[in-house]
Amino acid sequence: MKVVLIGAGNLATNLGKALHRAGHELVQVYSRTESSANALATVLKCPYTTHLAEVTKEADIFVIAVKDSALQTLATSLLAGRESQLFVHTAGSIPMNVLPFGRRGVFYPMQTFSKSKEVDFSVIPCFVEATNETDIQLLRRLALTISDTVYELDSDNRRYLHLAAVFCCNFANHCFDLGSKLLKEHGNLPFSVMLPLIEETAHKLHVLSPHEAQTGPAVRWDTNVLDKHLQLLADTPDLQKIYQLLSQSIHDSQTSQ
Repeated sequence: MKVVLIGAGNLATNLGKALHRAGHELVQVYSRTESSANALATVLKCPYTTHLAEVTKEADIFVIAVKDSALQTLATSLLAGRESQLFVHTAGSIPMNVLPFGRRGVFYPMQTFSKSKEVDFSVIPCFVEATNETDIQLLRRLALTISDTVYELDSDNRRYLHLAAVFCCNFANHCFDLGSKLLKEHGNLPFSVMLPLIEETAHKLHVLSPHEAQTGPAVRWDTNVLDKHLQLLADTPDLQKIYQLLSQSIHDSQTSQ
């Protein structure tokens, strides 16, 4: 398929490379900044522009991969002369109908992306949505060229998918960051000492549900350990509160199921 990428950030970079490897023709890259547009276009071997008015009209699909706050304004600016073309956005928490086009959809690869680290797109689940069955099937075909797992999911349910991803990725990583700071402040230990533990926890989730895999003092409600941990956090009341809330949540979850 002929694809135009609107955006050249973390997601657009990884998605563009995956589509290019799958044999799709990346017709053009748009970005506000010359450096990012040029960098991605060079990799994808296609032209680029930094002006919305110069975005080509010749493509099978236009993929808008920009930050959520810029999505609606940018899409509206692209509308003129493209009313009948298929535009999709890649945002997990934004409804499809934010796009003003008659043919509109969502192409959401659920993963955390960085420009500096390429990912294996084949294991990334992709979630698609469109206004008609023909475009849904087109998006499914496109997704299946880069991913082994494709779901059709409407905007309402995708909000909860994105919320779940925040818990599983962003909040979990923040806990890693908090743990890293504790290690550095008390013993100057490298975070790498935690990696075997983190990797085994993630590995278990291939064979156990998160509920079944849960361990630790909160599961046992070992108040001796819990109270000692809370005492260690006496000088950091915010962290102490997080510890209390998470421990109580773990305990409540384990006793209610």
